[in-house]
Amino acid sequence: MTETDLPDGLLSRTRITFTLGIVSVMTLVGFEAWATATAMPAMALELKALGGYTWAFNAYIVASILAMVIAGLRCDERGPRGSLIGGVFALAAGSLVAGFAPNYLVLVSGRALQGVGAGAIIVAVYVLIARAYPESLRPKAFLLLSTAWIVPSLVGPVVAGWLTDNIGWRVVFWLVPFFVILPMLLMLPRMGAYQGGTPSTAVASRIGAGIVATIGLVAIQDGLARASLMGVVEAALGFVPLIIAGKHLVPKGALLMARGLPATIMMRGIIAAAFFSAEVFVPLALVETRGVSYTIAGLTIAVSAVFWAAGSFAQSRLSGDADRAPIVRLGALIVAGCLFSLPLVVLTELPVWIASISWAAGAFGMGLAMPSVSVQTMRLSPASDQGVNSAALQIVDSVLVVAVTALLGLFYAAAVAGQGATPTTYALLWVISAVMAVVGVILAPRMRPRSA
Repeated sequence: MTETDLPDGLLSRTRITFTLGIVSVMTLVGFEAWATATAMPAMALELKALGGYTWAFNAYIVASILAMVIAGLRCDERGPRGSLIGGVFALAAGSLVAGFAPNYLVLVSGRALQGVGAGAIIVAVYVLIARAYPESLRPKAFLLLSTAWIVPSLVGPVVAGWLTDNIGWRVVFWLVPFFVILPMLLMLPRMGAYQGGTPSTAVASRIGAGIVATIGLVAIQDGLARASLMGVVEAALGFVPLIIAGKHLVPKGALLMARGLPATIMMRGIIAAAFFSAEVFVPLALVETRGVSYTIAGLTIAVSAVFWAAGSFAQSRLSGDADRAPIVRLGALIVAGCLFSLPLVVLTELPVWIASISWAAGAFGMGLAMPSVSVQTMRLSPASDQGVNSAALQIVDSVLVVAVTALLGLFYAAAVAGQGATPTTYALLWVISAVMAVVGVILAPRMRPRSA
């Protein structure tokens, strides 16, 4: 069912309810993400796992892959309600597992369960936006996803940093389940109007591809984390099933950056990999090289959601049917500038707050680019493929973020095993991320279909 099938009065009330619900559920996801990023250095130090630091981030992403595939299929066939319910409770359960983890392996397992929940949630939210909002309102609907991160970005790192410094990092995870109830109460009663759809004829092949892709990502992450010749071989072999599976999980031509929808979906992963792979090391770098507290390190990245929302607001002023390639290219260019400037904070005596300014600029660029990629994807997708294409966006995002973060983790682990991570180590990591953003700048024009 689409928005045109509902009476105007019910439609208006339903959109208001979904607006509140989307903000609530993304606030839940946002708090978990910001708080965890802030507290992660303390977790790794206490559990003696600095060498495998990136596993706690990448397990979350790797586990979300199969959840996204299944959620995309389910949303196209039955609507987004079931995926949203399952996702929220998986995220809450994973938070409890991580919070009570006696060792790093259990912590990573909890993070993986959180990833399953987050993967199902985000696909369900994208499909809900596509079905409940007309094309003219979708840029503003995707703006909601950005504004929902403002409060978590300001409160999450501060609260997580204070809790980590004064009580312990486990409390950070224990808080997450308290955010579960409100989104469920708001959205579930009205989501039944958007149930139903078209069953896919490729369920088995897509789920199989999702499993294969997950195995490939695990091999890549595990291999690069080993920081050895055999580990590199393992990681290289992991790319084989990943590429094979990718042909079934993304539109035809995506791996070759074919114009239009295929290139649009790939752009999501390129830009996300650049920004989020760098973000993993921002709090850690400031704590290790500049000696700041976890609270201050969290505040450094806390400002970014406000500027991300500002960038998202700027893109929401564009027409819903406008080509988004130019605005995505501008966003990628701003992100590249942010990442190339970050090394100055660890290589020089510049004040730490310079990192906040740089990161805020990069977040503004992400606010321009990421919602625009989503709008372009929905604009170019037939209604019957909104679920699988929403899943494809998240999958490409996850795969490239994991791959690039794992690569950075290899360099970081090697540094830790040697003389220890130095300011030059972090500078190198951020430059590699910046190169990914430059790739986005170069390839963004291919988002425009040939007929445009």
